[in-house]
Amino acid sequence: MPDQTPFQRAIAELDALHAEDPRRVEVEGQSLPLELWHAGRMSAWLAQVVEAPSELVQLAVRSQHLQRWEVPRSEYPEGRVGYLTWRRDQGKRAGETTARVMEAAGYSAQDAAEVSRMIRKQGLGRDPGTQAVEDCACLVFLENYFADFSKQVEHEHLVRIVQMTWKKMSPRARELALALPMSAEARAVVEEALAG
Repeated sequence: MPDQTPFQRAIAELDALHAEDPRRVEVEGQSLPLELWHAGRMSAWLAQVVEAPSELVQLAVRSQHLQRWEVPRSEYPEGRVGYLTWRRDQGKRAGETTARVMEAAGYSAQDAAEVSRMIRKQGLGRDPGTQAVEDCACLVFLENYFADFSKQVEHEHLVRIVQMTWKKMSPRARELALALPMSAEARAVVEEALAG
């Protein structure tokens, strides 16, 4: 629509790409594309993590998992190196696609490159936009995936994962994470990780 802003055009196009995810999730009796739902959770957390986030930060947070289903984790070797390579490649792909969408929507190449950098998590711990992407990703994981994940991973490894996740989060994100509803088992793992 011609009267839309570049931000509105970019969000609409990104959400259309998210909606192509063949995987589904049931939310309040409604079946949604998993990635579209995930993007919505990322944006919802951003509203709690950062007061008045810029358009660029909003776009980076919304796009962090963009088209992730197209390159499954199973196509990479098992173990930490395989996981990190897959995650790096996913960040690069999502960043490049988001940049193309942004430029087509009317953003400058510089703004598009900035968002791509945030999605790739460059500057973590130093750049507020990159930190916001990481904080939201950690909160979505803890809120929605941690309980099931904790049943699949050996206890000591799980404690280390929580410790590594915690180190990457800002003080505000840690505060929000501690307020999440968790099972007694999950909370015990978090408390053990933080005590270690």
